[in-house]
Amino acid sequence: MISPGRFDETVAVVTGAAQGIGGAVATRIAAEGGAVVLIDRAELVHDTAKQLRENGFDAYSITADLEQHDSAQAAIDEARQQHGRIDVLINNVGGTIWAKPYEYYEPDQIRAEIERSLFPTLWTCRAVLPYLIAQGSGTIVNVSSVATRGVNRVPYAAAKGGVNALTASLAMEAAQHGIRVVATAPGGTDAPPRRVVRGPAAQSAQEKAWYQEIVDQTVQSSLLHRYGSLDEQAAAIVFLASREASYITGSVLPVAGGDLG
Repeated sequence: MISPGRFDETVAVVTGAAQGIGGAVATRIAAEGGAVVLIDRAELVHDTAKQLRENGFDAYSITADLEQHDSAQAAIDEARQQHGRIDVLINNVGGTIWAKPYEYYEPDQIRAEIERSLFPTLWTCRAVLPYLIAQGSGTIVNVSSVATRGVNRVPYAAAKGGVNALTASLAMEAAQHGIRVVATAPGGTDAPPRRVVRGPAAQSAQEKAWYQEIVDQTVQSSLLHRYGSLDEQAAAIVFLASREASYITGSVLPVAGGDLG
């Protein structure tokens, strides 16, 4: 499904790019002619960028903890220094850490979920915005989730609801500067086992049952009654990041087999 040349002369920054959806997006944009800067807190991101370079693509990697403002700012600054501009920012950092009914979450776990799935997008949008305003153009694609309406992950749902609100509000502010801000809301997605895990694996029978409730609800809520693939998620993100979507801003596109979140 590659569209050769679609991102020629485009510099794209992809966060959470070491693996999963972020890795698939960075690979797709690179294959379509874009120069990509991959950011992740996992050292694995350097291996991902190296593989892209070995395939003849323009790829640079940065390790950073995007949950922290200073680290996010430094990463965006370094990304811009590589090519003198940023045309596209794709915010992909996030993901459920724990899976359980809300009453079982500890206060520190609630805070951790919000910091994982909302603050990286807040910080990187803030960091890149002055650059995009100065050049009078740019696109931000945020990766949200249809889990804003789902079971056993209320703090994560709240964080992704924040991403949706950020997308809508920032699009209104940024449009006057020639900047588009959009988002996708992925549903359940099949992916290889994570090489760097988000949180502790379910250990008890109860924890495994709570996680299975998420899986069952996700499949049932999808009209297609299945999980999507990494390619299906990347295709929507890359489309919104491209010039083909030049008249789309402020929108959140569900990519979940008919589940609208």
